[in-house]
Amino acid sequence: MIYDVLIAGAGVIGAMAARELSRYQLSVCLLEKENDVACGASKANSGIIHGGFDPEPDTRKAKLNVEGIDLLYEAAEQLHVPYKRNGSMVCAFGAEEEPAIHALYERGLVNGVKGLEILSGEEARQLEPNLSSEITKVLHAPTAGIICPYELTIAAVGNAMDNGVELKRNFEITAIKAQDEGFVVCSSQGEQVQGRYFLNCCGCYADHIAELVDDAFYQIIPRAGEYLLLDKNEGQRVSHTIFQVPSKEGKGILVTPTVDGNLLCGPTAQKVEAPEHTETTAVGLAAVQRLAAKSVPSVNFRQVITSFSGIRSSEKGGDFIIEASQKVKNFVHVAAIDSPGLSSCVAVARQAVEELRNCGLQLEEKGQWIAEREDPHCFRKMTDEEKDAFIKANPTYGKIICRCECVSEGEIREAIRRNPPAWDLDGVKRRTRSGMGRCQGGFCSPYVMKLIAEERGISMEQVTKNGLGSEPLLKKL
Repeated sequence: MIYDVLIAGAGVIGAMAARELSRYQLSVCLLEKENDVACGASKANSGIIHGGFDPEPDTRKAKLNVEGIDLLYEAAEQLHVPYKRNGSMVCAFGAEEEPAIHALYERGLVNGVKGLEILSGEEARQLEPNLSSEITKVLHAPTAGIICPYELTIAAVGNAMDNGVELKRNFEITAIKAQDEGFVVCSSQGEQVQGRYFLNCCGCYADHIAELVDDAFYQIIPRAGEYLLLDKNEGQRVSHTIFQVPSKEGKGILVTPTVDGNLLCGPTAQKVEAPEHTETTAVGLAAVQRLAAKSVPSVNFRQVITSFSGIRSSEKGGDFIIEASQKVKNFVHVAAIDSPGLSSCVAVARQAVEELRNCGLQLEEKGQWIAEREDPHCFRKMTDEEKDAFIKANPTYGKIICRCECVSEGEIREAIRRNPPAWDLDGVKRRTRSGMGRCQGGFCSPYVMKLIAEERGISMEQVTKNGLGSEPLLKKL
């Protein structure tokens, strides 16, 4: 089969591009090198929907951030992905930093951000009583929000698959051969797929994919950001996303609630040699704690339940790259989508599809396109009476597997069956939150493994944490 479009990379950008293309009468294949979707930057970032005041005016970042906010909120509603318009605050500590607040305010006005206002420290503390007493001025952006990035990615891929897109996992691209009719793409496992158009959404590996077609006109700079995640009893410490004045390295250390009720602090911004370098460091995590406490001194860091590091792909030009290749016909680059990439993801995807159209791809809308996806968390949102009736018809929903997050066997089995099906422990965790609580899977993981083995028809020894080579069980004794 020759697909109309091949998309490389199943992060949030590739996922949204697949969803956009699924509107049309096209055959589309999404290629992902990992065992699941959302395994790169889309599984480990701040989950912030940025207001749009930070990007330099007249850049793609500025345009697509402001355009993308409402598009993202709309997509989240359609896909039943939880989000909150909680607003953000950028805080100045003293007179020396206050000009930066005014500069961001003016930039936001130029970019078209709505509702921006500058508050005094006292006014900000009326909204956020736990802010530091040393904060003297704040930029308040009420349009900003928070969302779960991996849930968004999973939902977008699932919706695309429900509309006919095919997903190929464990497909690490090793060669791309341009031909008259399109491309032949080869994987490390010897598999081949063919497509007429190619969309490069490979995040930190986008320049490597560009090299395979001899069109590497940019170089991705991977930057690692370390985070601390705190238990839900710290989740009400602040209601807004709290930033400090940004630097050349990024937006700095933030303190924010998550949509699931935890508190998140981070990230650092450290250039690393390769995207695989996602280890945390004592120095980095100490910096997160110190700088987060500068904004919100009362955060109780004894409530940290896990730490992690995420990689974002930047480029020396500082802007998103969304353009057709000047050397290779029907090849489109979507690269260097760092912050505010999540906020802009729907707008970026639409721009990428427009680039494909400009290359000659015919876009004829389907008569029937499924815009919505059923809520995967509908059970936990039911009343007790509704749950009781549901459990009588579906007894597995009455058996709690993850006590920390109160996740039932029925929800886990559904996550293993539903597009895109969870194939490993981390996949179940990202879909159901089983293993994301205080014990971090210490109690529920064995039973989740048993359910994966049953649903997939494999042995317990074949169940992995996150793909081949991560098997928790080596052999039966």
